[in-house]
Amino acid sequence: MSRAIRLSCAALVVLFFQISCSSHPEKPAPAAAESSADESAIKFVRLDPRFDQLVPPDAQLEKVADGFTWVEGPVWDRHGGFLLFSEIPKNTVWKWKPGEGVSVFLRPSGYTGSEPYTGREPGSNGLTFDPECRLVLAEHGDRRIGRLEKDGSRTTLAARYRGKRLNSPNDVVFKSDGTLYFTDPPFGLPKNFEDARKELPFSGVYRLSRSGTLTLLTKNIKAPNGIAFSPDEKKLYVTSVVPGHPAWHVFDVRADGTITNGRVFVDAEPFTKNGPGGPDGLKIDREGNVFASGPGGLYVFASDGTLLGRIEIGVATSNCAWGEDGGVLYITASTAVYRIKLNTKGIGY
Repeated sequence: MSRAIRLSCAALVVLFFQISCSSHPEKPAPAAAESSADESAIKFVRLDPRFDQLVPPDAQLEKVADGFTWVEGPVWDRHGGFLLFSEIPKNTVWKWKPGEGVSVFLRPSGYTGSEPYTGREPGSNGLTFDPECRLVLAEHGDRRIGRLEKDGSRTTLAARYRGKRLNSPNDVVFKSDGTLYFTDPPFGLPKNFEDARKELPFSGVYRLSRSGTLTLLTKNIKAPNGIAFSPDEKKLYVTSVVPGHPAWHVFDVRADGTITNGRVFVDAEPFTKNGPGGPDGLKIDREGNVFASGPGGLYVFASDGTLLGRIEIGVATSNCAWGEDGGVLYITASTAVYRIKLNTKGIGY
């Protein structure tokens, strides 16, 4: 195959949407953006010698893109060599590529309705790639898990549980067997928990089998958010951002893919004094260390829950993703995207 036609798994849909995105009108202006982080105030807090083994003493947090309203859901396209991330209020997935900068990848990303969206967060949130290298999105406005096909068409993977519409899927992760796990709080609904359109009386964590069977794993976390597996996939981490009880939770994963023995991995309430925001997206390195967005920055925990250190960014920090050779962590925080080179690598690299 010639070099000219060896496109990345996302390149085809990029071409499609660069042509067609102009046909979609902009939605109403979102709420005003938060302030970007003061880069001079970024600080590395080193609490345990193991943090130095992961985050080099000379490590620098580099801002690669800024000027958005609220960014989330970063994911790295290994074949194309670029980052995708959601700007939820703008209903857009952006592409950032080294040496090229930022461009629209997908718009609309999470709400495709014809009526103006009345809430603040219509767009996609968490993003990931499936085993066939197709982009999978947690879509707030359309209240579904969607997939972007290679020809640019959209497929609904999950939109209802027992006949009732999902709330607003938030974050997604694939298990190595191809099953999809996702969280479903109501944050994408205009009035959140009090929204009259909310059909389910709970916020769920779900498993979607490869055959399309949707299983409720737990409804015991009021506001589940970020989600990630341990390297051996025997543990599932889920964050909770309930005011007064924010936490990182962990569950044991049974052989059939269901979960049990849910417990608090780390109580986040003591960290709320460190800055705005709460526990959100998280990723795990191949040694089992947890890199978790949280109040005011990124927190690094050992697999036993010991806080090794944190990167203070000073703004609400939403998510992170492994990129490039697996040793670079991309971080979405308020209006900007950052990256940092580490001495560890993400799962699968």
